[in-house]
Amino acid sequence: NNAATAVKNQARTGTCWSFSTSSLIESQFIKNTGNSDIDLSEIFTVYNIYIEKAKNYVLRQGKTQFSEGGLGHDLIRSYATYGAMPESVYSGLREGEKSLNHAKVVVILKRYLDELIGSSAVPSNWLDSFKYLLNEHMGTPPAEFDYNGKKYTPKSFAKDVLKFNSNDYVNITSFTHHPYYAPFILEVPDNFSNGSYYNIPLADMILMVKTAIDKGYTVMWDADVSNSGFMNNNGLALFIQRNDQESITPVTADDKEKEWSVPLRQQYFENLTTQDDHLMHITGIEKSKNGKTFFIVKNSYGVTGPYLGIVNVSEAYFAMNTISLVVPKQAIDPALLLKMGIK
Repeated sequence: NNAATAVKNQARTGTCWSFSTSSLIESQFIKNTGNSDIDLSEIFTVYNIYIEKAKNYVLRQGKTQFSEGGLGHDLIRSYATYGAMPESVYSGLREGEKSLNHAKVVVILKRYLDELIGSSAVPSNWLDSFKYLLNEHMGTPPAEFDYNGKKYTPKSFAKDVLKFNSNDYVNITSFTHHPYYAPFILEVPDNFSNGSYYNIPLADMILMVKTAIDKGYTVMWDADVSNSGFMNNNGLALFIQRNDQESITPVTADDKEKEWSVPLRQQYFENLTTQDDHLMHITGIEKSKNGKTFFIVKNSYGVTGPYLGIVNVSEAYFAMNTISLVVPKQAIDPALLLKMGIK
């Protein structure tokens, strides 16, 4: 199980994409420096991506997604464009708040944008008003801040402290409706920015994650968790289907799972059974008593369940429910990088 920071709680927000990918960057920082004293602001990235979403929504006249959701590549792009900062200087909490709650924020933001689109002409200063709303509900991120006795901007913090380089990360997926070993724009609603993912065979994707973990790296995981096999309160995710009566019976890691296959995975994606629900952070691998392989996954629902915020995800569940990954490039086998045309 590779190094990772403490489990956090995204609370009443749909910002798992930022929590999971921030955790990936934190683990990479620990691996590169040996310093575990790192806690990055998830909401600074959320703030910046909301601005991108707003611009996109206005230009597309509301004919696109505007919501709390996003994907792992949004954080990678945000760090490259806007930088990053520690949680200690910007938490996104307003005075008196103890936990995040964006339930009303997204409604207020979208209402403002819809009013703009419905007007005869969008005023040139509309973005100033949008940022005012963000600042009112999420606080104003500092332009400069002190960290360990030095002054930084978000960009200099990402460059000088995190040594962040967006080219160090690769977006991965596996579906059969596009050619393998080539990129395509993943067709899920939260891919508002039309991010491309390299498409590889499922066997390659599973092996990629195992290889990354064995090399000491971690992986951002985007998956469907709305089915009955994802049991956060039990700390388990198994490729099983349970009805209400069966849900009373305790589940164990070695319970028999359903047969999975590439065609069935594709069918589930195309008939919308498998959807882009939730993003988490894979940090390790372990075996059950009977030898089944499980991925150790850090969730962002707080310190919950028997494993205090960690979910043990079976290989079968991973195979059937994965939507996408963000993987450190150094963790990927050079031969596979060559097949994908990545230098």
